[in-house]
Amino acid sequence: MDSGDAPGAGPATSGPAGAGHPFVVAHRGASADRPEHTLAAYQLALDEGADGVECDVRLTRDGHLVCVHDRRVDRTSDGTGLVSEMTLAQLRELDYGSWHPGGRSADGDTGLLTLDDLVKLVLDWNRPVKMFIETKHPVRYGALVESKVLALLHRYGIASPASADLSRAVVMSFSAAAVWRVRRAAPLLPTVLLGETSRYLGGSAATTVGATAVGPSIMTLREHPELVDRAAAQGRALYCWTVDHYEDVRYCRDLGVAWVATNYPGRTKDWLQNGLTGAGRDG
Repeated sequence: MDSGDAPGAGPATSGPAGAGHPFVVAHRGASADRPEHTLAAYQLALDEGADGVECDVRLTRDGHLVCVHDRRVDRTSDGTGLVSEMTLAQLRELDYGSWHPGGRSADGDTGLLTLDDLVKLVLDWNRPVKMFIETKHPVRYGALVESKVLALLHRYGIASPASADLSRAVVMSFSAAAVWRVRRAAPLLPTVLLGETSRYLGGSAATTVGATAVGPSIMTLREHPELVDRAAAQGRALYCWTVDHYEDVRYCRDLGVAWVATNYPGRTKDWLQNGLTGAGRDG
């Protein structure tokens, strides 16, 4: 793939057009080597050649979108409490790096990351990279999360792409209602309906909410490889999470998965670009 071409969103195909392998999405950044959801993690992922970056977003008490996976900050910071009950200023007082082995050696910022700052980083990067933004549910603020995400994307001029392939942003959720809200408010924006079961992802839910892709876990995909062809038959791509191991990367490549989310974007890109010969295998 030419470095000047934007990676296809793959929402209309079973795999990236003209590519012999999946595109690689950095799951919460290069989160195996740097503290997840920090600027340091995303900068490393971009340096390692990730085609896309994934983030989870939540709303603070004062209405800011922040990149935090859990409802609470306890696991990934030196603080305690619910994200939804804390202000942006309070959240910024916490240390998000020292819990992770890569936090102490990180060159970049390991403080709290807002979605606004992540969008700026990605759009300013020296090549096109796609953002996969996951809204978490159930949450205290409900539909306001999607409204705020879309408002931010509109502000940067990326909420109404010319085509799904050219889109710089994709919105994802395990909540079908959340995907429908995005589809209704921003019909040109690609969406991924995430799920744990093949019955849910292979059924009518994705069609009902207008999702342009479905997103099973690697465990679900291994049990139900037919999900790829079923999605393709319905005009959808497949986004698989979280694909960290050599055998799983090869499995997704062979099935024709469009996007793989991984905590090891550099290693995964290396395996794919070197033809998955086994060099650098993770054992």
